[in-house]
Amino acid sequence: MFDGSLDSLRVKIFADGADLEGMVEMARQPWVAGLTTNPTLMRKAGVTNYERFAREVLERIPHLPVSFEVFSDEFGQMRRQAEMIASWGSNVYVKVPVTNTKGDSSSLLIRSLSNDGVKLNVTALTQAHQVKAVAECLVPGVPAIISVFAGRVADTGRDPVPVLRECLGAISDNTSAELLWASPRELLNLIQADDIGCHIITMTNDLLSKVGIIGRDLDAYSLDTVKMFHQDAMAAAFEL
Repeated sequence: MFDGSLDSLRVKIFADGADLEGMVEMARQPWVAGLTTNPTLMRKAGVTNYERFAREVLERIPHLPVSFEVFSDEFGQMRRQAEMIASWGSNVYVKVPVTNTKGDSSSLLIRSLSNDGVKLNVTALTQAHQVKAVAECLVPGVPAIISVFAGRVADTGRDPVPVLRECLGAISDNTSAELLWASPRELLNLIQADDIGCHIITMTNDLLSKVGIIGRDLDAYSLDTVKMFHQDAMAAAFEL
C-alpha cells in the first residue's frame, strides 16, 4: 500500500521520452526502472536517424530495459525491423503494435518473435480482449510487456481502472508477461496503477518532475497556490 513514499511503490516507473539528455537524466534516478520511446516522441524531439539515436541511447543507458518501436506497416518488414532492433542490445525490448494501420492483428508476428526469444513490448492496446489475445501468443519464459493505453481509455470518458484490472487477469497465467499502464495523464495514475497491482507505468519527464509533490500536505499546497497567484499578479504589474 502506498504510504506517500516512492520507496513504498510496487509498480515500476519507466521514463517515456525521446530527448537523449532527458532520458539519461531520468535513468540516473533510483526510482526509474526502465525507459520507453516511440516514433511520435522521436519525431517531436527532432530525431532524424533512428538507428544512430537508439544506439546512442543504449551506449549511455546500458543497464536498464529500453523499448524501441518498429514502424513499418507490413508484417514482413516489421519482423525485419524487430530482429534488427533486438540485435542492438540485451536490454532492448522491441515494441510491436497490436495491429497494423489496417486493423490486421499482429498475433502471428508476436508469436513468431516470442518463439525466437525476442523480448517484446506489445503496444497500443486499450481493451482486455486484446490483452488476452496477445498473452496467448507469448511464450512463457520469454520476457514481454503489454502496454495498455489507460490514458486514452480515460480520454473517452471511461474509468481505466476496471479495464486495467481485467487486463491483469488476462495475463495472470504468464509470469513472464508484465502489464504496463501507458499514457498516464496525472500523478494520481501512478497511485492507481500501484494500487491495482499493475507491473509498470510509463511517465513523461514532465510528470516525473512532479513526483516530489506526492504526499504533499494539502494545506501547505493551498497556501503555495495562493502565493503563486499573488506573485504572478505582482510580476504582471496588474492594476485595478
